[in-house]
Amino acid sequence: MFGRVSNVCLGVLLASAIGTPALQAQAPAGGDTAAPQTSDAPNPQLKPNPLEALRKFEPPADEEYQLGRGDEIQIDFTGRPELQAKLVIGPDGRITLPVAGEIMLAGANRSEAAQKIATVLAPYYANLSVLVTVSKYTANRVLVLGAVDHPGPMVFDGQPTLLEAITRGGLPLVGPLKRPQIPDQCAIYRGSDKVMWVQLRQLVESGNPLADIRLRREDVVYVPDPSERFVSVLGEVNHPGAVQLNSNSTLISVLADAGGITEKAGGRPHIQVVDPKSGTSRSIAFNDLLNPAKSLEITLKPGEIVYVPQSGFYRATFLLERINPLASLAVLAAVNGAL
Repeated sequence: MFGRVSNVCLGVLLASAIGTPALQAQAPAGGDTAAPQTSDAPNPQLKPNPLEALRKFEPPADEEYQLGRGDEIQIDFTGRPELQAKLVIGPDGRITLPVAGEIMLAGANRSEAAQKIATVLAPYYANLSVLVTVSKYTANRVLVLGAVDHPGPMVFDGQPTLLEAITRGGLPLVGPLKRPQIPDQCAIYRGSDKVMWVQLRQLVESGNPLADIRLRREDVVYVPDPSERFVSVLGEVNHPGAVQLNSNSTLISVLADAGGITEKAGGRPHIQVVDPKSGTSRSIAFNDLLNPAKSLEITLKPGEIVYVPQSGFYRATFLLERINPLASLAVLAAVNGAL
């Protein structure tokens, strides 16, 4: 699992990787198409710009903060100081006001929260002007895992950045001057459908500002140990994330280490195994893995990505449009295997 922290459940699909060869992409059916090519002409290739993909992954600098569970907020009412309140948003995302009762605020920005409060109090107080401020940030967290001195959640007052999060986690000090050693690469896991691999040292040494890419709340930053051998298991498994390889690891053992497949995968999924370095993929029927007569022992290489697609009803809800067209790695291969 993730370095020094085990059994971390992360929902991840794929977004991009800096310096990783892109996959070949086929033109979508329908719509405008290129002129037919002769049989000896090479097929066109989509070669995404990894830096552009990283820029698209970065949230806007002026993105409004959304209130979250545990945040302490100050509520002020113009001309009504007796209504002023300082409250903590509860684990259910709600606050409780006298007379009005419970109000859901998690996920709302400050102005949206003020409007919600004014609306629920409107039957009791006329012409209320409400101002909501955050007096203590608790929900604005980033989780840092892997080869850092102090893995765990980091809380930020403002918008967190990658270098700030990693520095707080603690990097090994090297050389006579005891300078922090910047990792060669790290991964940013976001929500249930994205992972971005960043070649951090390369970006720092080139002076690229994307080395300090802005993060979103609840992002997970994973710093791999240079000696660590692992694969990423994504999609419909019970514990998606990084699984460490050993000399006896096979595809079936890696799936078991990820908690096995979920019911959304159906009974006969085709497992996609993707090599981001070469841009190649292979598809293995899960039933064949379980069939002793097949005697399949699929071995995996470090850095490969194992993707278990949704099946049946759930598969129909997986929309290709959700995938960033600039995404590299195996996004297209994974989607083609899932649909």
